Amino acid sequence: MLLGRRAVTACTTPAGEAAGHQVTTVEGLAEDGLLHPVQQAWMETGALQCGYCTPGWLTGCAALLARVPHPDDARIAAELAGHLCRCCTYPRIRAAVHRAAELMEQPESLEPVPVPPAEPAVVTGTGARPWDQVAPDPGAFLAGLPEGLVSVAGQEPAPGVLATSTRAWLHVGPDGVVTAFTGKVEAGQGTRGALSLLVAEELRVPPGAVRVLMGHTGVSPFDLGTFGSRSMPDAAPLLCRAAVAARRVLRETAAQRFGLAEADLTVADGMVAGPDGAPSASFGELVTGMHRVEQARADEQVTRPGAWSRAGRPVRPTAVGAAVTGTKRFPSDLAVPGMRHGCVLRAPAYGARLLGLDPAAAQAMPGVLVVRDGDFVGVVAPTARAARAAAGAIAADWELTAQPGPAELEAYLRVHPVEGQGFSAPYRHATGDVDGALAAGPSRLTASYTTAYLAHVPLEPRVALARWESGRLTVWAGTSTPFRVRGELAEALGLDEAGIQVIVPDYGGGFGGKHGSAAALEAARLARAADGPVKVTWSREEEFRWGYLRPAAIIDIAASADTAGQLTGWSFTNINSGQAGIAIPYRVPSQRIVYQPAQSPLPQGSYRALAATANNFARESHMDEMARLAGADPLAFRLDHLDDDRLATVLRRAADRIGWDRRDQRSGGPGYGAGPGGGHGLGLACGREKNSRVATAAEVRVGDDGTLHVLRLVTAFDCGAVIDPANLANQVEGATVMGLGGALFEQVDFADGVIRNASLSQYRVPRLPDVPPVEAILVDRPDQPSVGGGETPLIAVAPALANAIRAAAGTRLRSLPLAPQGKISRV
Repeated sequence: MLLGRRAVTACTTPAGEAAGHQVTTVEGLAEDGLLHPVQQAWMETGALQCGYCTPGWLTGCAALLARVPHPDDARIAAELAGHLCRCCTYPRIRAAVHRAAELMEQPESLEPVPVPPAEPAVVTGTGARPWDQVAPDPGAFLAGLPEGLVSVAGQEPAPGVLATSTRAWLHVGPDGVVTAFTGKVEAGQGTRGALSLLVAEELRVPPGAVRVLMGHTGVSPFDLGTFGSRSMPDAAPLLCRAAVAARRVLRETAAQRFGLAEADLTVADGMVAGPDGAPSASFGELVTGMHRVEQARADEQVTRPGAWSRAGRPVRPTAVGAAVTGTKRFPSDLAVPGMRHGCVLRAPAYGARLLGLDPAAAQAMPGVLVVRDGDFVGVVAPTARAARAAAGAIAADWELTAQPGPAELEAYLRVHPVEGQGFSAPYRHATGDVDGALAAGPSRLTASYTTAYLAHVPLEPRVALARWESGRLTVWAGTSTPFRVRGELAEALGLDEAGIQVIVPDYGGGFGGKHGSAAALEAARLARAADGPVKVTWSREEEFRWGYLRPAAIIDIAASADTAGQLTGWSFTNINSGQAGIAIPYRVPSQRIVYQPAQSPLPQGSYRALAATANNFARESHMDEMARLAGADPLAFRLDHLDDDRLATVLRRAADRIGWDRRDQRSGGPGYGAGPGGGHGLGLACGREKNSRVATAAEVRVGDDGTLHVLRLVTAFDCGAVIDPANLANQVEGATVMGLGGALFEQVDFADGVIRNASLSQYRVPRLPDVPPVEAILVDRPDQPSVGGGETPLIAVAPALANAIRAAAGTRLRSLPLAPQGKISRV
């Protein structure tokens, strides 16, 4: 917030310091109904994703520009270094500051404060739901539906079949508003905007005319969860078919009403119209009095990407206005009448066993309720501060066990394999005589690569609000898996799933870290004991210590090549981190690829791009070394082993943009192996994951003392047909910067089951001064289905940087992070 013209942090500034000063929050920046220049600049440049951090950036930028009208990049980085964006939209934030400086001198260019879009109406009917229609007599069923047209696509999954998303539906109301329903959720990845574009495309309406209701188990179709870049492959095709079916019904209805042939009618801008002089009607007029459910046909013809007129073009998301004006509400902002706050007693370390406790001190506090349910111990209090104080006042006796730290981790994981199940099951693929090829190859290289545990660090920690009414439970939570949460709550609390409703507001980032029901179950247990609504908000320390981590990895590789420089053998074993991205995209006649799960001393789970980051780091680093052994150019070596034209294309695009062919003039040496001193270097890496292709090129300088300077990053990305190019570019840029943090300095420090760097002052994430110029190249493929773009752009960053460092300094680094203290090790 601003105290006068000075930006301060509201959570650490005593109220007394505000005496005599004007206090301005983001809600007060706009004047006379016009946006403040910083608000408009953020909207124009799209300098946000989830928007949770946006108010702080806007007030900080306003204070900066009040003192320095036209700051350069260095000044911007220095002045705003204390601000964080975990979505990593820093390149756009930099651009937004410069644009805001221009707008400060162009008041005539300021736009009116946008009107927040209305919340989508929740279509519930009178108990019957359109997606449950099975009654042979539809009359009674349809009478319970809301007025209008409901279009349904998809079918129930077969018994025992695990399906991610099997149905979708939308509602056209008598007000002409189109509401699309999906079980996916929005945490800054842009799914809401992309789906609204596709529905608008098929219904021939402006994108702003479509509202998307997401992650509401009471009215949304079942969905396994928002992860794995599956929103576009799972939800989009079904919603498109539902929209096509709705357009068909609207045209049929108009034809019957007008007495015209359907072929003579045009659907556009929310209207169905006949030829010149013929009647026309709006969508709302056509569905007034209608109570119809239309099942989309299997042969509904959706619009091909090459013929899109609305999708495939940049559009400003409607939610941006709410974020920059402070009207967007996150789970942290939720409150209901009579709400109290909860806090859970945490163990001092992983694996600790509770031996006994004395809650007397906590119970003596005003308004505090202590709740114990087996090993679960929590408190309920009138305020969050009081709840946290009460939890801290409970005297608990714990039994601790010795556990490995970072120095012992590799040896520990190697000797503690587990069988695992599902995504954690062991994996093995082999073709040819791998051992024979490795033994016979004249060029052979064996090496091990490691990656550290990483924390997700969403800026909005986990939060959930639970309310019980007449034995039924409603939970609002920031989770990527609302239907899984409903199931876990039902099992833990002994309820039928029909008695539980989970609602997911748009939340402040997750990056794979908000799967499951941890906070939701805590809030539900406390609310039931307190007989009233309870909100649980994890602290930053809890988020670090009790949220699961990205798995650490050990990867062993052996590769061989013949005298012509062709790969002949490839052995790749990943221990612990996973099999995502483990398949080699290069042509190797004999290959063995193994994933072996291990018993992790720390809780681990999904993280943006999963194990593909570790697997690509190891493989692409090793490919550079094999190119060096063959005396080949690293780019040419890769292309010579690729049969995947899409992957070759992104690799060439990134190399061209970074200036790969001109690298010798800048580095004073070849593209790799410049020698033991400092220098300049370029590096390349590529990969494919989730049916998308990515390549990253990095430019670095290494000082004589080992200090690393990242000068530039270029990421070329192909995820099929591009639906929303502005948002996709934003996702690619943010993912590239997030990958930079994991590549260079992010790592969890731990000992005996305790996370030792459980704060943002100790765990380093990318900040504005860390971010070099970043460029995203989108390779549009209208002939390919659209897939998600939020994960794969991370996976080539670390190996590109490692290869650039090798080119600059002659040092091959095989462990992530590469330069945790800002310098590379020459050991």
